[in-house]
Amino acid sequence: MSVERIAVYGGGGFAREVAWLVQSCADRGLGYEVVCFIEDDQSRQGRTLNGVPTVSLEEAGVRFADARVVVGVGSPVKRELLAKKAASAGFGFATIIHPGVERSKWIDYGAGTLVCAGNILTTNISLGDHVHVNLDCTIGHDAVLGDYTTLAPGVHISGWVHAGRRVYIGTGAVVINGTEQAPIVLGDDVVIGAGACVTKSVTAGITVVGVPARPRPMKA
Repeated sequence: MSVERIAVYGGGGFAREVAWLVQSCADRGLGYEVVCFIEDDQSRQGRTLNGVPTVSLEEAGVRFADARVVVGVGSPVKRELLAKKAASAGFGFATIIHPGVERSKWIDYGAGTLVCAGNILTTNISLGDHVHVNLDCTIGHDAVLGDYTTLAPGVHISGWVHAGRRVYIGTGAVVINGTEQAPIVLGDDVVIGAGACVTKSVTAGITVVGVPARPRPMKA
């Protein structure tokens, strides 16, 4: 069986979790191997994390030119930046889905997207490029998650919810269902606070918190 080499861009806690996701997939018979972490911070280069070397983007291009990249960074904005740097360096991207995920065959996945263990995805769902679905989330029918969107652990997205680009949905948040005629829309760069319950569409760039979710008050 051929083995696909994976480079994880990032060196923080979530990057290590992404490496574990890839290893878990390999342990279940999928042909993956994590060959390196990529770090831009020179002070972190040269170390070993959980047995895996940490290298610069340039060194990764020399030593692991055949690897495909996954970006192990939770921030949608930073993830977009790193994905563009990796692409400019000539790397392609891997889409990693844990084999234990419950899902239908009617789901579209973009390049670089990660779906971690414990998730349930139902039907007619679209995940854009570099979307992260962290542990124990559910995504309902006809949901659309735009490029670089992040679901933190324990998020529940109901049917007919459309999230734009770089949306961040915090741990334990819930978005109730829309309808085919009137989906709930989360505009680009929306942030949903942890534990919030979103009951209506949210304008681009707004942060909402609470139950029901409302715009975060401006600091005095």
